[in-house]
Amino acid sequence: MYFANLTIVLATVILVVYSHECKDYDLSDSDQSLVDMMKHYLHTLRKGECSTKNKTLNTGVTYIRWGRKSCPKGVDLVYTGQVGGTYYSYRGGGVNYLCLPNDPENGQHQSFDNDQIHGGEYQLTSTMKPSGWSESMDNKEVPCSVCYQKQKSAVLMIPGRKTCFKGWNSEYNGYLMSGHKGHYKRDYACVDKNAEPLDNKNGEESGALFYPLRTKCSNLRCPPYTNEADVLCVVCTK
Repeated sequence: MYFANLTIVLATVILVVYSHECKDYDLSDSDQSLVDMMKHYLHTLRKGECSTKNKTLNTGVTYIRWGRKSCPKGVDLVYTGQVGGTYYSYRGGGVNYLCLPNDPENGQHQSFDNDQIHGGEYQLTSTMKPSGWSESMDNKEVPCSVCYQKQKSAVLMIPGRKTCFKGWNSEYNGYLMSGHKGHYKRDYACVDKNAEPLDNKNGEESGALFYPLRTKCSNLRCPPYTNEADVLCVVCTK
């Protein structure tokens, strides 16, 4: 508020000085000081605005699109790959899924016994699959893509919804998936509703497994939730 008032005052002074009727009017030292102050203020203000604009243009966020080899339209693809992670029955290792690039830079061969990076597979049956998905994807490897959305500063995965809240932009939506409840713990992943297999290779090799999930009403409040329903999800940016 102070700077707005100062701008008005200085602008008025300059207008009065330069519109004075006397043709040969000379600026006094105090007049010139006000003019210089106004120029400096405007320069500083515009510089700050440009700096803020440039920062906005240079920002961005990354996220993983599980189940797809490409990014949504208008979003930069950092790399495409396949899902990896710890074997489903291992007690140790990481619980998170990894998006492994299709063009790795491999290390040297080792003989020690601590293999933890396996491929990921969909685990589906005719009675256990997300709505609209084909059972033919069972045991197929899971693709992934790392995406870069420009001019965004935050990314958020919302479980239990297929649309973002007001003020947020939807990147993609799908189904929440994870390991089986009888296996060791696994992270949750939002798998694209139009998920695809990595390739046509088929055969149960296990690894880091993706199972569809459903709700269970007990201490989960129903309503608003529904018992034994698909768990939807959406990835949002802002």
